[in-house]
Amino acid sequence: MRVIVVGGGIVGASAAYHLARRGVSTTLVDAAHTGRATPAGAGIVFPWPFPWDPPQVRDFGLAAAAHYPGLMHELADDGLSTGYEVVGGISVSADPAVLDEDHALLTGLAARPGYEGLRGIRRLAPGEPAARFPVLPPDIAGVAVEGMARVDGARACAALVDAAEERGLRRRAGDAGLIGDGRRITGVRVGGEDLAADAVIVAAGAWTADLLRPFGVEVPVHPVRGQIAHVAVPGHDTGGWPVVRLARGDRYLLSFAPDRIVLSGTREPGAGFDRRVTAEGLRRVLADALEMAPGLEDATVVETRVGLRPASRDGLPILGIPEALPGVVVATGLGAVGLTLGPYQGAVAARLALGEDPGSDLSTFDPARTATAADAG
Repeated sequence: MRVIVVGGGIVGASAAYHLARRGVSTTLVDAAHTGRATPAGAGIVFPWPFPWDPPQVRDFGLAAAAHYPGLMHELADDGLSTGYEVVGGISVSADPAVLDEDHALLTGLAARPGYEGLRGIRRLAPGEPAARFPVLPPDIAGVAVEGMARVDGARACAALVDAAEERGLRRRAGDAGLIGDGRRITGVRVGGEDLAADAVIVAAGAWTADLLRPFGVEVPVHPVRGQIAHVAVPGHDTGGWPVVRLARGDRYLLSFAPDRIVLSGTREPGAGFDRRVTAEGLRRVLADALEMAPGLEDATVVETRVGLRPASRDGLPILGIPEALPGVVVATGLGAVGLTLGPYQGAVAARLALGEDPGSDLSTFDPARTATAADAG
């Protein structure tokens, strides 16, 4: 069995790893596009779906949550660093009623089957969040929860590829194009060379649609630009700080050792494939961070990143084999939750390429579905 994986982000790297560890002849083809989502991801891992998610998404999310720790431990056992660490999380708000709602939501989830890792939920009195994340306002209150984690997307991706190479993975750099015999996909063309395969996994993120379009398959994926900034806070040891999110909002902060904090990024569905850091985007990132954590006013801006998140038109993952195009598995469409769901999506894509039961209901994730909902980015 020969499988080619197109795309070296977190989904493609995971697919390649899961194939190689089973002894499958695997080749990873990666164009290394500027603006790939994985290296620009913040790194939050909240591995549980919410009650309002559709049933298939809930089941997929719970399976992803169960899969994640074991995969990270496998890589650690190989001596590979991913930046993965369970550090817990805090929701903060100046409004006690909002925190009441957040506490009720989390405790309700924790009582459900499959959410056993969601534990240690408790209210934090004013001042307690700042004791754990010192750049927060000194009088803010919050809700704490164990089980939330962080991961360095670039390091995790590299670790998956390195572990796969140790098990026989071959790598090719360059733009790939699918090739077929009129009935099915039979391989890819890269650098003027045709590479034959029994199955091809297309995990090319926001660029996935361009690869399938010549074969009459329209994949409902589009880029959502995310601009993000990293700052340093010298004098603070941030390695053990929790993930912080603004309750009833989409702003967040997380940290990595030794003194780095990642600021909440933008979501720009109208930017297309524009990979620039813009003045307005950076202003928004910094303004949101300072409003949430005034203690960052003297932080050093050390890095800005831009990622084009592959979002689906209806907000659902894109995963499966298009009925009109045998021989290809499509895996993308995770949007802002790529680092949470991507490793599991790659594992499922590997099973599909081998003709195995995916282990999850993928009926609503059809890559060739016609989506009519508004853009989810």
